[in-house]
Amino acid sequence: MTDQADRCRVFRQLHQSGCFVIPNPWDVGSARLLGQLGFQALATTSSGHAWSLGKPDNAVSLDEALAQLRSITRAVAVPVNADFEGGFATAPEAVAANVAAATATGIAGLSIEDSTSDLSHPLLDLTLAVERIRAARQAIDESGTGVLLTGRSEGFIVGRPDLAETIRRLTAYAEAGAECVYAPGLRAKSDIKAVIDAVAPTPVNILVGGDFTTVAELAAAGARRISVGGALARAAWAAFLQAAREIAEQGTFTHLARALPFDDINGSFAVR
Repeated sequence: MTDQADRCRVFRQLHQSGCFVIPNPWDVGSARLLGQLGFQALATTSSGHAWSLGKPDNAVSLDEALAQLRSITRAVAVPVNADFEGGFATAPEAVAANVAAATATGIAGLSIEDSTSDLSHPLLDLTLAVERIRAARQAIDESGTGVLLTGRSEGFIVGRPDLAETIRRLTAYAEAGAECVYAPGLRAKSDIKAVIDAVAPTPVNILVGGDFTTVAELAAAGARRISVGGALARAAWAAFLQAAREIAEQGTFTHLARALPFDDINGSFAVR
């Protein structure tokens, strides 16, 4: 599946019924391995990408993000959803221009969030946040690509865990043209179900960054899509740091015995 139109068509079909997992690679290698495991679609992770560049989350430039999207979409055959952070701009017209650039990378989906990085005012005013979703919607429509738009509300991960406000925002984003909605940080089953029911029939993405639920439980609650954000990258970094710290602090190498055999990982990247 190499044509963007085909990938967008398949990605839209995945959102029509059932529940699918969309894991988050951070580079070409991790994307290829996830594709080999049979996942039907992938999603980038802003945090995982930033850490691979030696930067904190939200410190990657627009050009770096676009380059990553191009490299991953070219490396795999399945649809790729872009974690496009806040659109790398605040003003709706600038968000639209950046979204237009993203649609040219081969992606099948794209998300826009409403956080500000300002601890005293962590969420954009709702009116502006809605205008930004509308601008992204228009840019996608004008691109003619069929990229699927996801609207994200970040309240539960920026210190504003207000369920009613989250539902209000997600509902407004759906009305403004988001075809999927997403509130990272939801963990309570009652909160997850409340969001899914409130925005129905708009598909809902649930972020799972720890062992608090299962695919079966989220599917039963009505979730359409499950992502893991930077959790796979964190798991990889955990193994890396455990082995490196043992060497640095103890002068022993026991963690290296748990590594994948060279031939296993090398063979996964063999030219086919």
